[in-house]
Amino acid sequence: VEPGKVTGFLGPNGSGKSTTMRLMLGLDRGTGTTLFDEKPLYDHASPSKTVGILLEAKAFHPTRSAQNHLRVLADAGGIPQTRVAEVLDIVGLKDVAKKAPGKFSLGMSQRLGIAAAILGEPKYLILDEPANGLDPEGIAWLRQFIKDYADKGNAVFVSSHLLSEMAQMADDV
Repeated sequence: VEPGKVTGFLGPNGSGKSTTMRLMLGLDRGTGTTLFDEKPLYDHASPSKTVGILLEAKAFHPTRSAQNHLRVLADAGGIPQTRVAEVLDIVGLKDVAKKAPGKFSLGMSQRLGIAAAILGEPKYLILDEPANGLDPEGIAWLRQFIKDYADKGNAVFVSSHLLSEMAQMADDV
């Protein structure tokens, strides 16, 4: 996975894409090692500033506002609170920042997950099936967002079970 590129991780549902990503992050036990800037994620002083992660679209407290969800993550990661408003704007959720995400659509939940992933402005972005639940406009936004994020010198690793999606999103598969 190279800086400045979007690397696609393609495979059918149930093939182990999510499990592989969890192994890369040290969330599941395995025998391999994944290095981020030549060391495992757990050796980085600020993991959320090294790797941004979207593994599940509904990984938030359903009654805490979207804004407060991100504020908690910012506090935990040593990230300035000003970044919360920035990422909500980037992902198009500024107008629903004070709403509880428990009733968000899957697409809006995906956007909130992406906001959480980019909160620390990480060099590496790992997104598991981020297009799931997005409408056509959201998919177009996602494709452009991912390309723009990589163009800033970041490495993006994104999974999908759709060959057509990888063809339009990834530089390498």
